[in-house]
Amino acid sequence: MLVRDPYFFLFGVLLTLFSLALPAQNKGDITFEEYNPTSTLVVPEHPVTRAKFPFIDVHNHQWRMPSQDLTALVHDMDRINMGIMVNLSGRGRGETTHLDGALENIKSSNLSSRLVIFTNISYRGIENPDWGAKTAAQLEEDVQKGAKGLKIYKTLGLRARDAQGNRIAVDDPRIDPVWAKCAELGIPVLIHSADPAPFWEQHNTMNERWLELKLRPNRKRSDADPAPWEQIIREQHNVFRKHPNTTFINAHFGWHANDLTKLGSLLDQFPNTVIEFGAVIAELGRQPRQAREFFIKYQDRIMFGKDAWNPEEYYTYFRVLETADEYFPYYKKYHAFWAMYGLDLPDEVLKKVYYKNALRVIPNLDASIFPD
Repeated sequence: MLVRDPYFFLFGVLLTLFSLALPAQNKGDITFEEYNPTSTLVVPEHPVTRAKFPFIDVHNHQWRMPSQDLTALVHDMDRINMGIMVNLSGRGRGETTHLDGALENIKSSNLSSRLVIFTNISYRGIENPDWGAKTAAQLEEDVQKGAKGLKIYKTLGLRARDAQGNRIAVDDPRIDPVWAKCAELGIPVLIHSADPAPFWEQHNTMNERWLELKLRPNRKRSDADPAPWEQIIREQHNVFRKHPNTTFINAHFGWHANDLTKLGSLLDQFPNTVIEFGAVIAELGRQPRQAREFFIKYQDRIMFGKDAWNPEEYYTYFRVLETADEYFPYYKKYHAFWAMYGLDLPDEVLKKVYYKNALRVIPNLDASIFPD
């Protein structure tokens, strides 16, 4: 056969070589990072680009607030129906001048009813006996200037160290005067502790955050870098327990959005805590029935939070909260390679999540721009 038909044999060899030379995507041999198919599912769609009710975003960061054009910022807020933005980066990287500049820019722009600032603290000098008193005094001064609360970054428990190089635990007793001062002043503490638990797990095929850790390897943690996830979370809960008169807003659903039964038990255990869902809406959107029941049961304990400022990304939050849509995409594949489903929350629950709970928890907000 080969002798009688050499041209056929030559054609087969050339075809094989040509196939081997084809780019991988032409052969169907693509990587997980590249695989992002368009769904063929045909279901009713109700994209939402503007929240049904004015809302308060209790978790936002505006690092340039002392100098940025706040009128332009509020214009973008109006476009998505954001009534009030809480900027948690009051002191920026720790400077008093940053807080003063931000407050002055808000005042001079006549936007005090729309833009709110939380202040921050530094742990430098925590080993000094007077650190607690001085930091509490600075906090009180910031509140007198106009700050409405205190934001605790995840630095506490992860990266903050004292002069001896020891990790500063979230429940370090040297910080107790600060928590007590917040209770005295009647201001909430929005606290972010640790990160998602999979960051501490093995970076292998069983890790749900595999892609995120591959793209951002600096997010990988371990029990020795700097401590086990369970320990850091336990330290946070110790603070909640020790300071029952202080109101804590647990950022990112306390990293328990993937276990709402556990989160509910924590809310029951710590009546001085409320939660916000910044950066974890993808967890809620993949469990619509259980999440809906959770929101209804704990409707007085949940507030709207987003974290990073990108107006278009809010659309997914609105759609998850407001609609009954099925199987629609999240905006960051490395956060969620799965699809979203809407919770279709009742209006009264939406109002509490969007603005009523924040008006109750954060002092002296302007309620006049909200329906009731």
